Amino acid sequence: MPHTDAGLEERITGALVGAAVGDALGGPVEGYSPEQILERHGGRVHGIVGPWNGDDWRTARPIAPYHKGDGHVTDDTLMTHALVRVYERVRDHLDAYAIAEHLVPDLMTTPRWIPELEAEALPLQRVFLAEKWLVARLHYGHVDPREAGTGNIVNCGAAMYMAPVGLVNAADPRGAYAEALDVAGAHQSSYGREAAGVFAAAVAAACAPGATARSVVDTCVRLAKDGTRAAIEAVCEVASRYADFESALKPLREAVAPFDTVGPDYRAPSLGARRPSRLHSIEELPVALGMLLVARGDYRHAVLGSVNYGRDCDSIATMAGALAGALGSDVPADWAKTVAEASRLDLHAPATALTEVALQIHERDVRRRRAHEAAFATLAGTR
Repeated sequence: MPHTDAGLEERITGALVGAAVGDALGGPVEGYSPEQILERHGGRVHGIVGPWNGDDWRTARPIAPYHKGDGHVTDDTLMTHALVRVYERVRDHLDAYAIAEHLVPDLMTTPRWIPELEAEALPLQRVFLAEKWLVARLHYGHVDPREAGTGNIVNCGAAMYMAPVGLVNAADPRGAYAEALDVAGAHQSSYGREAAGVFAAAVAAACAPGATARSVVDTCVRLAKDGTRAAIEAVCEVASRYADFESALKPLREAVAPFDTVGPDYRAPSLGARRPSRLHSIEELPVALGMLLVARGDYRHAVLGSVNYGRDCDSIATMAGALAGALGSDVPADWAKTVAEASRLDLHAPATALTEVALQIHERDVRRRRAHEAAFATLAGTR
């Protein structure tokens, strides 16, 4: 269960390692239904499993040529770590211009080990079309970064890597929400952008001393707007009735379905899918929050529930894992070790770097706040 006395570095480490491990567990069953997962694996997934199509992963459609499984992280983690590197360079709060000036070149110019390709390649060659949009719009189109997300498919692409924004704004959900909305403006619009803001706020809320799964959800409801808020309320109201993920799988899907534009067949989206709307929500964030509630903040339970939910379960498990880790719930050491070795990644290095940056940003924030307080006190004293 969560350790409510966890410090900043422990929470940042828990969130980033927890997100990567959740991502790796969800990858091999992404796109399938709970029933298909049950049949394929002869039961629920309870840890790291191999590719859906076994040794045929290089050619089997619809996943080829990605080696999803065996502890390999996906683009969710690649993008999260890329955003951490942007914070390392800027060493202050970010905005949409930072995405154009730093994240886009990172994706385009620096080869890195891509676990799913089992090769060194540019991250741009792995990320999904919704992330390639960043390069098309910002590098080639020279669009105003604050508006570049307009026109992209509306999905979880921006939300899935926003945990670092929540972590540098630890215990300040409103600040995290505002910063993430600015950052995500370069990537998404409508409820995709809103989800990025709410997820960052959720991570920041989870870092607060004494935070619980319920307090995180309550914070999200206070800040979220339109369909995103309605979806979180609907899913979490249902989630509060369950204490195990198995019985919650179908009810959570039924609760989020009215807000989800993709439709019942994840691999064959409806004609109205992923278009801007004030009435809809991405599926991943409400379900991740719902699983966090079902699990009462426990990492293993929340992530396994997210994984066995299917559909876009690598992103759901990434979000649930980040939130449970930020709450202080232990990430299973054997899972983390396997994922780090299989993916050839140091999962702790980004957390160490981001902790240092978060402390520096906080020091700057204190100085800026005190300067403003002094200026305002002078102004108020002249009345």
